[in-house]
Amino acid sequence: MSNNRILTFFALSGIILLIFIFKRNAINLDIKEIGDFTNIFTSIVLEAIPFIILGSFISAIIQIFISDEFIVKLIPKVNIWGYLGSALIGLMFPVCECAIIPITRSLIKKGIPVGLGVTFMLSVPIINPIVIMSTYYAFYDKQAMVILRIAGGFVSAILIGIIVNALEEKKECIILNNIKNDYYCNCGCNNSFVNENKFKAIFEHTNREFLDIMGYLIFGAFISSTFQVISSQGEFNFIFSNKIFIIIFMMILGFALSLCSEADAFVGRSFLENYSFSGVAAFLILGPMLDLKNLVMLFGTFKKSFVFKLVISTISVVFIICCLFATCGI
Repeated sequence: MSNNRILTFFALSGIILLIFIFKRNAINLDIKEIGDFTNIFTSIVLEAIPFIILGSFISAIIQIFISDEFIVKLIPKVNIWGYLGSALIGLMFPVCECAIIPITRSLIKKGIPVGLGVTFMLSVPIINPIVIMSTYYAFYDKQAMVILRIAGGFVSAILIGIIVNALEEKKECIILNNIKNDYYCNCGCNNSFVNENKFKAIFEHTNREFLDIMGYLIFGAFISSTFQVISSQGEFNFIFSNKIFIIIFMMILGFALSLCSEADAFVGRSFLENYSFSGVAAFLILGPMLDLKNLVMLFGTFKKSFVFKLVISTISVVFIICCLFATCGI
């Protein structure tokens, strides 16, 4: 299933769900609420666009000019330092989310231990300068959220990598054998540009990646804005009153919206008025690690048994960490 089909499916599902909610609760929007929706939607999209462009451009440069072999050399082979290095390597190579799974597959094929590959795959979409900068900009007056996201993402990625590595003790090949290409991303470009103008390839990749991400951003901004309007009428008070429900709800939302980590902070910011810090942190940590479009790519890249272990480990670790945040009163 392509990303466009995934987006269409969830867009239709989201619209049907919203219509059901409106009908069930007899919600009638007046001019003020329509204006609130427009303001929230516009601010999310406009604030996110510069970071999407910058992230797509830098990601394209890295994918075209930086080889897998170079990344392999940078990751320490000693376990503890290897996990730390894998978790922090995104600070030097902020790769787009759609490319992280194929790159991880390539690294594992070149001999990187599974646990280090998983840590790399889960941390890079969070621990990279573009995402940190966009999160800081979105939460300029709530800088604790930046720390929660970075610390939560960093610790989660390492713990999940260790757990998955322990679960894969048999050291069997986890990569599907029926993969016939080495595509780095879902925009249709290939990692080999030997016979092409590399600067032209950079702009082509940036353009395709930008358009792909914008589709998810617009859908996410629409859902987020609608929730804010509905929430103002008190329809979700049963969720707001329980921090555990908030965490679960926001994890589901982060998975379903499939937002790019360069833009999801602006959607997360719009939820902060009604949700706790720990709930929004769950949205910002789980979304980049595991969302619908990445899950489809995982099943198309790795064996099902490995994907199931990875999914369960990711959900469990992120949930526990965010519950710890809630327990600390965050």
